[in-house]
Amino acid sequence: MAKSKKKKGATNGRLTKDEMIRRIEKFFKERPTQIYNYKQVARGIGVKSEPAKIEIAHILSKLQKEMFLTETDPGRYRCNPKKDLYEGTFQRKWNGLSVISDGDGTPISVKEEYSLNALSGDRVKYSLIKRRRSKEFEARIYEIVERAENNFVGILEVKKHYAFLTINNKTLEKDIYIPLDKLKGGKNGDKAIVRVTTWDPLASNPEGEVIDILGTPGENNTEMHAILAEFGLPYKYPENVEAAADKISEEITKDEISRREDFRGVNTFTIDPKDAKDFDDALSIKKLDNGNYEIGVHIADVTYYVQPDSVIDKEAFKRATSVYLVDRTIPMLPERLCNNLCSLRPNEDKLAFSAIFELNEDAEIINSRITRTVIRSVRRFAYEEAQMIIDSGNGEYCDEILKLNQLAQKLRDKRFKNGSIDFDRCEVRFEIDEKGKPISVYFKESKEANKLIEEFMLLANRTVAEKIGKVEKGKSKKAFVYRVHDLPDSVKMEDVAKFVRRLGYTLKADGTRNQLTNSIKNMLADAKKRPEANLIETITIRAMAKATYTTKNIGHYGLAFPYYTHFTSPIRRYPDMMVHRLLERYLDGGRSVNESHLEDACKHSSDMEIIAANAERASIKYKQAEYLGDRIGMVYDGTISGINKFGIYVEIDENKCEGMIPFRDFEDDYYEFDEKNYCARGRSLHKEYRLGDKIKIVIAKVDLERRLIDFSIANK
Repeated sequence: MAKSKKKKGATNGRLTKDEMIRRIEKFFKERPTQIYNYKQVARGIGVKSEPAKIEIAHILSKLQKEMFLTETDPGRYRCNPKKDLYEGTFQRKWNGLSVISDGDGTPISVKEEYSLNALSGDRVKYSLIKRRRSKEFEARIYEIVERAENNFVGILEVKKHYAFLTINNKTLEKDIYIPLDKLKGGKNGDKAIVRVTTWDPLASNPEGEVIDILGTPGENNTEMHAILAEFGLPYKYPENVEAAADKISEEITKDEISRREDFRGVNTFTIDPKDAKDFDDALSIKKLDNGNYEIGVHIADVTYYVQPDSVIDKEAFKRATSVYLVDRTIPMLPERLCNNLCSLRPNEDKLAFSAIFELNEDAEIINSRITRTVIRSVRRFAYEEAQMIIDSGNGEYCDEILKLNQLAQKLRDKRFKNGSIDFDRCEVRFEIDEKGKPISVYFKESKEANKLIEEFMLLANRTVAEKIGKVEKGKSKKAFVYRVHDLPDSVKMEDVAKFVRRLGYTLKADGTRNQLTNSIKNMLADAKKRPEANLIETITIRAMAKATYTTKNIGHYGLAFPYYTHFTSPIRRYPDMMVHRLLERYLDGGRSVNESHLEDACKHSSDMEIIAANAERASIKYKQAEYLGDRIGMVYDGTISGINKFGIYVEIDENKCEGMIPFRDFEDDYYEFDEKNYCARGRSLHKEYRLGDKIKIVIAKVDLERRLIDFSIANK
């Protein structure tokens, strides 16, 4: 009788010890964070006999001694974190430390004692360790693979033999040691930017070097530069980039003009803020023989002057956006370009990329085209001047402005009927003196002249996106930059619904797109002209998704546009420059660009937009603190605008400045934050403070360095 053939790696149907070890190692490697006993491992590798299970128990003990496994509890094992290291990016934030896994992008918390003194952006290797009395894991940093550049702003404290930078940064609670030869001329009390050079795991403080002296704390330029530096934004323009811009010729050749549509004979003008210097959009209007109107939306042709991968282009991409602080603009492009060559100044021939529309009296689009043009603005209007013409019906180019306004209003009405939401929040502005000190607060209102420009810019942006995004049957889709806005998160909207319910409003937190949109629009309409309107709009906007740049079009929820992009501000937004280049390429029949590379550029632009917005808010907070610092002890009426575990936030009705009343300063009771009901409640007297409640406050304390304002409750 022939002998039966044995299975490879087994004896009489049983796993050999070597095969068993290999299967056990594979089992744990595939489950690096899980904990198992010998019975669970046996099941996992398909072993059923009791002798084999006993063998597994011995193997687990052996693998633990070999450091492949670690014994978390008696008889329970998992992969040894010292052996299995993962890579990720370290983060320090005000609410804790974490490492972002390269694998799935999941943030894993890190205790300070396990951080190896890593800083934000550092590339690290880490292991996973089980939290005590928890099924969750935290990370332990085992190696800093690559240090990121980390700069901090603070005040120099210079002693005889050493110096420190004292900082008010919630992400780093340690002062930075600076050798005296690394001070770069800095003196005691100067505000400076310091780069961390080393932070030994055994050292209590990081070591750094001064990279720039900002000036004397409290001076306006010093503080505005400090805000920019804090967010990693530039406050100077590189000399080599300025020099490259200075070399660009102003001449517009006859050959270039011949390649473009000539609009120099058509009435064209700009309408901008009165203090604007960079005019990147203009409107033209001409009545056609058929009674319709040809409207031109002319946008500065920045990409004619800024060539891809030039030093100017690289700097613009790095910045990605102009930054608007309270008292200044930090431009994306060199001044020669943004205020001179590209600015559509009156009575000068200028190159433009234009969206041209034929509209009838009902603002219906009969046809449109996108083309490069040469224009000559006949007049520069400030918004206030254009508004006076709209209000009075008199003034220079009155007929043109009134007709544009009529058409814009009809476009606006259609947009709202199609589901666009009208967020019309008032913006806080400061009147400042020659030293940058705020002397009064006023609110910027969006009037008909502003909305006229807004409506035609929206039309141009939408049309450009449709031109590329709508693909004819049989043709392939081309990679493009879209400005998208997702639907609101239903959980966040439920919080808004609970809040507005107390104020007498109704809001649906979920449902179809149209139901949700109509509910939001009705609520905002009901709140208009009431004291809490700004608060309700603020709370609603916070619950909304953030608009971003991406190649993956999902439409724009807030505007109710299936296709939308940014085309109209290439002087101050890099995505608009990308759109101009893509348009030129595709209109000339070019092939699609690499979508992955374009998506990376979109993400960078979205990230920089957020950073710029945070810097802008920080400058407003600083000016609010500076303004109220001269008003300590004054009483104001306010509205509760936020609550957390530390206290309640109040927005002053008169000037929209916001401050906090810390719970520790309440004298009548011990107050706690009731997160479920989103209110503050006294433990003994059960008095409640809720969002939207009216309250009288006193300006109690201002910390300019930290941009913090503390209020107290006014005695009745």
